Amino acid sequence: MDDRSENHDIEVERGNYACERKISGILDDGSVAFQQPLLARNRKNTTSQIAIVGANTCPIESLDYEIFENDLFKQDWRSRKKIEILQYTILKWALAFLIGLSTGVVGFLNNLAVENIAGFKLLLTGNLMLNQKYFQAFFAFAGSNLILATAAASLCAFIAPAAAGSGIPEVKAYLNGIDAYSILAPSTLFVKIFGSIFGVAAGFVVGKEGPMVHTGACIANLLGQGGSRKYKLTWKWLRFFKNDRDRRDLITCGAAAGVAAAFRAPVGGVLFALEEAVSWWRSALLWRTFFTTAVVAVVLRSLIELCRSGRCGLFGKGGLIMFDVNSGSVLYSTPDLLAVVFLGVVGGVLGSLYNYLVDKVLRTYAIINERGPGFKVMLVMAVSILSSCCAFGLPWLAHCTPCPTGTEGKCPSVGRDSIYKSFQCPPNHYNDLSSLLLNTNDDAIRSLFTSRSENEFQISTLATFFVLVYCLGIITYGIAIPSGLFIPVILAGASYGRLVGRLLGPVSQLDVGLFSLLGAASFLGGTMRMTVSLCVIILELTNNLLMLPLVMLVLLISKTVADCFNKGVYDQIVIMKGLPYMEDHAEPYMRNLVAKDVVAGPLLSFSRVEKVGVIWQALKMTSHNGFPVIDEPPFTEAAELCGIALRSHLLVLLQGKRFSKQKTTFGSQILRSCKARDFAKAGLGKGLKIEDLVISDEEMEMYVDLHPITNTSPYTVLETLSLAKAAILFRQLGLRHLCVVPKTPGRPPIVGILTRHDFMPEHVLGLYPHMDPLK
Repeated sequence: MDDRSENHDIEVERGNYACERKISGILDDGSVAFQQPLLARNRKNTTSQIAIVGANTCPIESLDYEIFENDLFKQDWRSRKKIEILQYTILKWALAFLIGLSTGVVGFLNNLAVENIAGFKLLLTGNLMLNQKYFQAFFAFAGSNLILATAAASLCAFIAPAAAGSGIPEVKAYLNGIDAYSILAPSTLFVKIFGSIFGVAAGFVVGKEGPMVHTGACIANLLGQGGSRKYKLTWKWLRFFKNDRDRRDLITCGAAAGVAAAFRAPVGGVLFALEEAVSWWRSALLWRTFFTTAVVAVVLRSLIELCRSGRCGLFGKGGLIMFDVNSGSVLYSTPDLLAVVFLGVVGGVLGSLYNYLVDKVLRTYAIINERGPGFKVMLVMAVSILSSCCAFGLPWLAHCTPCPTGTEGKCPSVGRDSIYKSFQCPPNHYNDLSSLLLNTNDDAIRSLFTSRSENEFQISTLATFFVLVYCLGIITYGIAIPSGLFIPVILAGASYGRLVGRLLGPVSQLDVGLFSLLGAASFLGGTMRMTVSLCVIILELTNNLLMLPLVMLVLLISKTVADCFNKGVYDQIVIMKGLPYMEDHAEPYMRNLVAKDVVAGPLLSFSRVEKVGVIWQALKMTSHNGFPVIDEPPFTEAAELCGIALRSHLLVLLQGKRFSKQKTTFGSQILRSCKARDFAKAGLGKGLKIEDLVISDEEMEMYVDLHPITNTSPYTVLETLSLAKAAILFRQLGLRHLCVVPKTPGRPPIVGILTRHDFMPEHVLGLYPHMDPLK
């Protein structure tokens, strides 16, 4: 486990704290004196504060998506001129344009590198096979794969462990309000790009589509950091984006741009972000996301046109997958619809089984990865050797197939994108299994979707390829390389669909290429559990609207069947990684509880004018992020809740040393000497820490007015509110803290604070195990 998980330098949510104790002062020996507990119970939240990000275990914290309305924020908004508001609007669209441009260029260069590296490897192997140098061909093939795999694993293990995996669960969790160390850091972006290139070119059964989503999100986060004081990039306009709310919108655009760059599917990218990635959506964000993906589409189109002249090496038609199935017949009858239903049902069953096995493999790999970077690299090397042996060895067991009529001069084919590979076969024959295994994943999918000949691939070949890809896809996902699930699932589904098409050929008039496409759709629906976005992505990939009814039908059936067994693959991975994800619905048992039943303690609160030493000691003793601020006599007639002060704001206030020797209100002086941008959130977790503060003993006895930095309009709920309603409110508003206030007068003004950890099943069912539906 990373040592940072034991360090309070990183701000970590500790759950909810019942209003039991209140710091009242500091004793002569520096210890903190507490008043008597306000409540009898001392309930603690024991949910995990760490999670797995990529292949790394690190602390997590929540994001501040709520608009923090304190006096400094209000002063800043009142002082903004119309020209500044216009600048802010223009800059939002400019950043959306830059995200689309950068993601499109990165996506194109990613594909260009993969196609050239993999193409050179396959050309070398093919030439050695033609010269009957079989052992040399194997060692060249397996050795190239091993070198590329080791390079990808080393980058992930030693530079950015957070870059391992697809990254979609991490992006989904971030957009839900969960942050973790280096989840979107520049080092993660670097490793995601180059690790994905090496991993895909190494012949693993992985895709670059999932990593492209993470890459787009990292690019958006980098552009939306609001500048850097370290590198003197602090342009005045960029300060507008030094908050989690605007960064969330930019990262949403980046995730959509990643899908658009991976599939050349701009509309599908928008719908993917809406259906799978984001937790909050609005119409203004829809426009900007659509604009970003449109920029990606234009950039890709322009760059691909440059490659048509042959100046891109071995790029050819590969890389940016576009499967043309227009030649297939889309006329169908009742038996065809029954065949499609069968595809959907079996695809849903196999997809749910795929998710189950992936979850088990990931949990096993997590144990291995905990042993250190060396074990991560060795695991990748082992999987690489296994994949190479299967890809090169299994074609020897396949029968040689005579070349189809009308393919004279083209079969067996020689070259980078050869369709009919001869392998060890005599003249005028080809090895259909090697044509699938000794090719890039994109070319293999294109071959399965295309219908040059119904008998192009034998039934035994399709069955062997399906079992191999299904198993390799499961054991490959989870190793320490950037790896996506889209391509393995499409490969397995396409081979399964074409196999069903061959078996049902006598009773169905649908083309085997269409069966392959529908099989891929059924597997995608069974694993991803998306419908609208997958449907549009498939249509944009194939450029054929006539298949819309069949694709919709098979997606709906496969998702419905798979939902009977388990959750979608990304939802399962989020749970497995320990990310406290807030669902858009409340669990049924929450309706039997109220808010006060789950608040934990003790809660530390401050007075409006508080002693510096009390604040410093509280920040040093705890890692809480939010502290209630209470107005008390003589400033008010009775104690009342003033609002919430954030830990980061308290640290900035203490660093500025705007103190007073008298216990009086002096917030107006702080407003004149401070600006809202002084309290803006630093990028990549580089904010102030309690260890950075230097406060003398004399200053410890002074006072500070907390009202200017206190959010005086926090969201509050009564202690008797249903926990289910509180959970829905918390999620839909994107909160980090939800104050629980008493229902009856004459009591302390706050009962506790709810954070996302208090809604987690581990916490709630830990307090009330009899409500566990599994018991």
